[in-house]
Amino acid sequence: MTTLLYTHPACLEHDTGFGHPESPARLTAILNALRAAPFAALEWRDAPQATAEQLTRIHPPAYVERIFARVPRQGHFALDGDTILSPQSGEAALRAAGAVCAAVDTVLRREASNAFCAIRPPGHHAEPNQAMGFCLFGNAAIGAAHARAVHGLKRVAIIDFDVHHGNGTQAAVERDPGYLYISTHQAYIYPGTGHRGERGIGNIINIPLLAGSGSTDLRHVWRHEIEPALREFKPQLILISAGFDAHHMDPLAELNFSEDDYAWLTRRILEVAADHCAGQVVSILEGGYNLSALAASVAAHVKALMEAPARDHIP
Repeated sequence: MTTLLYTHPACLEHDTGFGHPESPARLTAILNALRAAPFAALEWRDAPQATAEQLTRIHPPAYVERIFARVPRQGHFALDGDTILSPQSGEAALRAAGAVCAAVDTVLRREASNAFCAIRPPGHHAEPNQAMGFCLFGNAAIGAAHARAVHGLKRVAIIDFDVHHGNGTQAAVERDPGYLYISTHQAYIYPGTGHRGERGIGNIINIPLLAGSGSTDLRHVWRHEIEPALREFKPQLILISAGFDAHHMDPLAELNFSEDDYAWLTRRILEVAADHCAGQVVSILEGGYNLSALAASVAAHVKALMEAPARDHIP
């Protein structure tokens, strides 16, 4: 089986305005990197639009309606100082959430080994009733809820290695034992959440890292906290909120990860997936704002996905 890439041209049309870090150039850099020869076996698919049913498993209908009502006919509309809408933002957001649901369907039907969703706007800051942090809809949470509602899964894990805590994903899943949310992120930066004491009902694991933390710290917390918790949970599907802004070149934070760290972490996640859920993994683009570092990190991540160990059955 193969690795799928879900994306859509509409995701390039979400215009956040001059100088905004979450720009279309991010996705252009990624797609250019993934068109290179080492990724010839990657299967590209157009992301469908998410349905209202898919969105409203996480977001109340009134919230969804409010977002679309604020999409401008021209120019920009600021939901807050960071989260900007333009005329094509509504379709881009639908394609982003739809990509994740389609990837979940395809992977759980065993038509692919795993999938990467190269999408924008990102999602992990979007709370059920609040857009924020560049995010409109909670793409990872929507995909996780879709897996449970449509495919009957009992246990879905979400691993978030973006440099910022995924407050929106946490808010969406923290009261449901069918989800496990694990986040590594830099301490004391936006959005100010993600403290170790935030445990949900025992299904939330937050691992804030101090500025300057790098490979050694990441690998230590994987071995001693993340992997043991993930294996104990026995996930039937793993979703990755794949933010690459913990890279040492990224302008928005101060962790010192490299593309080698992202490859290493991806391989470790895939090993757990091979043992517990037949390798079923869907990865979802979140942050990453230095274009060269982002492209190199995504390339390392996707290469690891394409080299995933095969597993033909679920234990």
